[in-house]
Amino acid sequence: MSDLETRQLKYFVAVAEELHFGRAAERLSMAQPPLSRAIRDLERRLDVRLLERTTRQVTLTSAGEVFLRDARTALEAVTAAERRARQAGRPDPRLRLALKADHDAGLLPKIIEAYETEEGALPIELVLGGRGEQPSQLRDGRADVALVPSPFDARRLDFEPLLTEPRLVALAANDPLAARSRLTLADLEGRLLPDGAPAVQGPSAEPPATAAPHGPVSDLTQIFKLVELGAIVCFLPVSVADRYRRAGITYLPVDDLEPTTLAVMWPQDSRSPAVAAFVRAATTVVTTAYALGHRS
Repeated sequence: MSDLETRQLKYFVAVAEELHFGRAAERLSMAQPPLSRAIRDLERRLDVRLLERTTRQVTLTSAGEVFLRDARTALEAVTAAERRARQAGRPDPRLRLALKADHDAGLLPKIIEAYETEEGALPIELVLGGRGEQPSQLRDGRADVALVPSPFDARRLDFEPLLTEPRLVALAANDPLAARSRLTLADLEGRLLPDGAPAVQGPSAEPPATAAPHGPVSDLTQIFKLVELGAIVCFLPVSVADRYRRAGITYLPVDDLEPTTLAVMWPQDSRSPAVAAFVRAATTVVTTAYALGHRS
């Protein structure tokens, strides 16, 4: 195993994700025959079959599923090492802070203000991304610390919860449900979320009558426009809803909708004084805000 090369892992991950040698070869910008040989060589080296191949399809074996998970982790670690080394060697070091725009519960300005007074603080470089991207940005070295709303994938990461707040559903103002004072998730049966998934999950959920009239959407302006048109609904933290009141949108509480927790998150192996300073500042700001009875 110690003799495995990064190239072999990349080849296998491409095939395992595409489940098609032709598409994987195209993705890797190489011809298909050498890719097929490389996968056979890998299986011989490991002495285990990773893929089942027929004339019609490629599937992962149980060993392949395990190897895919670990190969992704290994490639992520190699990429992170490269990025962190380059970052450490910069003449102007920065603290790279990952977050989704507007999903900071309104705390970011005060956190930055407190952070700048901490010993070990560095200038902040914002790394903006979509919802759920921040843990990956930490694991692969694109960011040093992050503000992340739940639910999140905390593999190989440490985090400190900052605050928990309810979520509301955003509906078109002319939606029949908008006349209600509050809803349950069952009331949203058949509605779609910005990523095209049904608003009501689970085996009992009815599939939507029609497919989503758009691809997955992450830009907040586009999301609001689709909500106003009645194409989707959206679950948003109270802090975001308060910041974006619009005539064409009604926000309602949903009794059985899980709240969201905002956390500050960083890699488990981080030894950065700047990261520690940011975590201290974030927790201090929230503790002080709650002691005063508000977050503003």
